[in-house]
Amino acid sequence: MKIYQKEIRLRPYKRGFHLITETIKENFPEIRGIKMGFLNVFIKHTSASLTINENADATVRSDFEAHMNTMVPEDAPYYRHTFEGSDDMPAHIKASLMGSSIQIPISGGRLNLGIWQGIYLCEHRNSASGRSLVLSCFGS
Repeated sequence: MKIYQKEIRLRPYKRGFHLITETIKENFPEIRGIKMGFLNVFIKHTSASLTINENADATVRSDFEAHMNTMVPEDAPYYRHTFEGSDDMPAHIKASLMGSSIQIPISGGRLNLGIWQGIYLCEHRNSASGRSLVLSCFGS
């Protein structure tokens, strides 16, 4: 079994949902050395998250942002954790709802995603610095 791990730093993204599939593949060519296995992607932050979803129509990404903002609004009167701004506590809630890691099968040295699937960075802060991802792949 082969095991590879690398930490990469993403550039800063504005608030919203951003496709990062190609960035991951470009920064982790070790995937090509796995015939059958898995890639795990973990984000090392509590105010951003990861998900897999539609990779073709950009309105999916804007609809995700609109829905999350409706479901988890800013400035709720019951938030006590507000030291870093009105987007801080909502960002933590959104990150917990969306999740901090994803796992994708690797087949023949390629990510075995569906034709319309892509990996998203879900940036929940109005102004965030780059985000760190731990990429781990294993298999034969």
